[in-house]
Order: sequence, then structure tokens, then C-alpha cells
Amino acid sequence: MKLSFAIVGCGRVGTALAKYLAEAGYIPAGLASKSISSAKRVADLIGSVNFTDIAWEATRKADIVFITTPDGTIKEACDSISEKNGFKSGSVVLHCSGALSSTELMSAKTCGANIGSMHPLQSFASTEYEFNPFSGIVTSVEGDREAVDAAKHVTEDLGSYCVTIKTEAKMLYHASAVVASNYLVTLLDLSLSLIKLAGVTGEDALRGLKPLIEGTISNVEKMGIQNALTGPIARGDIQIIEKHLSEIGSKTPQLLSLYKTLGLYTVEIAKEKGSISEAVRKRLEDLFQS
Repeated sequence: MKLSFAIVGCGRVGTALAKYLAEAGYIPAGLASKSISSAKRVADLIGSVNFTDIAWEATRKADIVFITTPDGTIKEACDSISEKNGFKSGSVVLHCSGALSSTELMSAKTCGANIGSMHPLQSFASTEYEFNPFSGIVTSVEGDREAVDAAKHVTEDLGSYCVTIKTEAKMLYHASAVVASNYLVTLLDLSLSLIKLAGVTGEDALRGLKPLIEGTISNVEKMGIQNALTGPIARGDIQIIEKHLSEIGSKTPQLLSLYKTLGLYTVEIAKEKGSISEAVRKRLEDLFQS
């Protein structure tokens, strides 16, 4: 028989967890949210009558508790439940923040609970799910051994691939996710801004760049970072880089600093690839640092 679970915070992540945990056979012990209507909505979704706006009423009998409130209120939510002795001894308490570590849940230990975090590397944009958002993704876990073991079983039952990260490095993990998601948007904005200056606008701009983007990601998967690097820096084409800097500097100078920063980092990758000489590396670094 699967374990029982409680959700504290019935937003996008809490809704997804409740729905797909129930589908995987886990037993809903309680659903709690500041808004009773949110808790009822999720309860109706999974066919449960155990919903409340008082968190510790939902968590007291649960084998696993997921605190899926906003990051800034995770500790507060956990502390208030602990003060009411709202965690069962031996239970597992997890939060789903990408940035915060399991130490936010330290107060749950006073109830004899085990603590951890379980973060799905996924974007949850809605409370309505046609397909399982956990299926095929990576979910990271950290914390007490018992909590990590339980979280691994949960992620597997949800259809995810589980990785264990260092508790003390949780913020670096989150920074990595920010770069991969948010900064990718910034990088694409830079690329689109430059191609629009060349006269390619609207849908044609993204249509033109999309195959290049997808091909690059495919090359990284097949060959690794260094071997996937192509272009003027990897070739050591100093004259082309000089012209890039001149054109960007004269026509859209506000983008020059970002281009230089990315270029300087790329030189290091080209060096690791072994495709440029030491003299070329130094010349490129000088260009990007000028």
C-alpha cells in the first residue's frame, strides 16, 4: 500500500502533486491552503473530503507532507505546524523550492519528522494539467537520509528521474536552473535584437533561428559542451570578432557589454576544446575585455 500524503499550499505545484500522487496510488490525508476554496478545488479534483484552511489539521496523520507554499512562507508554515505538533513522528516533510534547502524545515524535527526538499525541474504555469508534468523530467532531492529515500520513491512513482544534490549547494543548483531557463530567454532576446537589425523581423526572426537553437542543443547532448562549440571564437577568427564588436558598438551599443561578457566566457570553452592557440586566446580576451 502506498503512503498517505498531505499538501500545504494548493497552488500550481501543490495541485499537480496532489493529482498525480493520487493517480499513482498515494492516499490523500489532507489538503490545506490559506484559501479554503483552493483546498476544496484540489480535494474535488482528486475525490477527497479532507480539506481545510488550518494546516496542522491536514498534516497530523500524513506519512509524507509537502509544503508547497511560496518560498518566503515555507519556514513560517512549517514552524506553525510544528508548534501545534502537527507532524507525525517518523513522517517525512518536504518542500518543493528550487532555491531553499531542507534546513527551512528544521522545526519539524521537534515532532520527530525527517526533512528534505524535492524540486522538479519543470515550469508549472497552470493549475490545470492535461498531461503529467513530472513525467520524464529530472527532480532533485536533498536532506535527511530517510527523507531523501522517500522522495526518491515519490519521484519514481511520478515518472521522474531523481538526482541527489548537496544541501549546502542548493542555491547554486537554483542559479543553474535560472541560467538554463531565465537567462536563455535573455540570450534569445539578444540574438533576436541583433537579427532584427539585419532586417529579419517578426515571425521570420524566430523561425530562422529556431533550427539553429535546436541543432545546438542536440549537438551538446550528442558531443558535449566543448565539441558542440562552433563559430568564430572556436575557429579563432579574430577579424570577424573585431567586426562584430564594431558593428554592435556603433548600431546597438547597449548590447555590447553582454556580447563581450558572453564572448569572454566562450573563449575559455574554446581553449578547453583545444581549437585555438594561446596567442589567439590572449588576443580574443583582450578584445572582449577592452
